[in-house]
Amino acid sequence: MQAVILAGGKGTRLRPITYEIPKPMVPVSRKPFLLHQLELIKSFRIDKVLLLVGYLGDQVRDFFGDGSRFGLRIEYSFEETPLGTGGALVKAKGKLASEFVLLNGDTYLPIEYDELIGCFYRSHKVGVITAYNNFEKVLPNNLAVGTSNLVLEYNKNNPKGMTHVDAGVLVCKRDLLHCIPEGQECSLEETVYSELIRRKELLAFVVNQRFYDMGSFSELELLKDVLKQ
Repeated sequence: MQAVILAGGKGTRLRPITYEIPKPMVPVSRKPFLLHQLELIKSFRIDKVLLLVGYLGDQVRDFFGDGSRFGLRIEYSFEETPLGTGGALVKAKGKLASEFVLLNGDTYLPIEYDELIGCFYRSHKVGVITAYNNFEKVLPNNLAVGTSNLVLEYNKNNPKGMTHVDAGVLVCKRDLLHCIPEGQECSLEETVYSELIRRKELLAFVVNQRFYDMGSFSELELLKDVLKQ
């Protein structure tokens, strides 16, 4: 299984740090955040990685190289202008495996990835999204999960009727690229997920483990405690 990580964001909420350092390379407990994420997925024998980079992406490539010193095989796809999460995937289509795990480059979700991947294979769906049950009310709900864990709606603007939170990890088939227009800025959440939901091709993998977003200073401090070594 290939891991694809969306690591091209500008990290505006972490300025002034991100004026000089790309968001995935911001240090957390003495390591770049992205290294923590890679070590997590490697622990589940996922060692083939595609990094979708943009803003200050050369720093990411200079640090990780081909991944061999970390026991990984890393490739890169660079976007010269922001294309959104969906557009970045389309640009990288020549490097995408037929099935892959897609992770947000600013989210840490310590779950059993082999169980998530197993759920994907059993589902025969185009995509399986991690859905946090949000017991801790960390964020407003944005996913409506129905019977048999089928996703019924994705709405990040109005939590009414939503039951779970998108936890930042999706396992999917490359077929989802058919939902994305080429060469245009496109959001996975607003364009692709809605189409998969319409086709009944998006299943939820419900998790009790909360996720950690390092995209703001308050969340970054919380993550430092979680990853303290």
